[in-house]
Amino acid sequence: MRKALVIGINNYPTSPLKGCINDASAFATTLEKNGDGSPNFSVILKMDVPTKSSLKTTIIELFEGDSDIALLYFSGHGFLNEFGGYIVTPDYQPNDEGVSMDEILVLANKSKAKDKIIILDCCHSGSFGSPAVAGGVCSQISEGVVVLTASKTDESSVEVNGHGIFTNLLIDALQGGAADVRGHITPGSVYAYIDQALGPWDQRPVFKTNVTRFTSLRTITPQVPTEVLRKITEYFLTPDQEYALDPTYEFDNKDIAVPEKVVIMKNLQKFVGIGLVVPVGEEHMFYAAQNSRSCKLTALGYHYWRLVKDGKI
Repeated sequence: MRKALVIGINNYPTSPLKGCINDASAFATTLEKNGDGSPNFSVILKMDVPTKSSLKTTIIELFEGDSDIALLYFSGHGFLNEFGGYIVTPDYQPNDEGVSMDEILVLANKSKAKDKIIILDCCHSGSFGSPAVAGGVCSQISEGVVVLTASKTDESSVEVNGHGIFTNLLIDALQGGAADVRGHITPGSVYAYIDQALGPWDQRPVFKTNVTRFTSLRTITPQVPTEVLRKITEYFLTPDQEYALDPTYEFDNKDIAVPEKVVIMKNLQKFVGIGLVVPVGEEHMFYAAQNSRSCKLTALGYHYWRLVKDGKI
């Protein structure tokens, strides 16, 4: 069972936001289903939650039980003082700004869910996972907890044209930008995608984790079908072997092309397209075949060759 609580708050009395509900809605829609339309997360979407009490209650309910994944996403105002970080609710008052990030951390750390994932798109969100009681300088997250935030402790989270920069990139990552060859998207690959997209002068996303494995947040249709990927060990019996080509592999050579070899060539070209194979001594596979050259595995190709060889794919 995979469940997610997605929260977006725009309606702050004195400092309204514009993009949080849009971001939460888009994130929820993306997360609910995998790329092939199959069910992914059971999502509860909460908009403009009016009070600290109601927001805290739903967060407590999220982390109850022993689900496979409990995921919390929040888009709204964040606040930081000497007592730690807070996700702000519309009924905020001086010295009672909202739900404490440290309290959420305690709930996540104690949860029996196998994986706990917290994604925050708010100012000062980087303070999550580093309790104020410890000076906010060290992370205290239990095994199975992953934290992904829009900005560092002392940074704001920026909105542009009615959307948060961070969540825009997050959704792009989940829609395929962060997928591996098999179509799996993990918290680590999402962070890498966002990190590369934001330059050194932008807000900096923060990634904190204490896991022994990365769970898949979403899957999309793989770039190469699994049954084709498994053929990599048929074509390359050893990882350092080169696969010899000749003109009979090339479909354009209609008088001499061999159908079985043409199929192999198409599969090899798929491997080239995703960085698993490169032609040797030629720029393109077409010329490698025409000139009876060869192709070989890349370092990434060797990684997937080994996964297939070990029966992990």
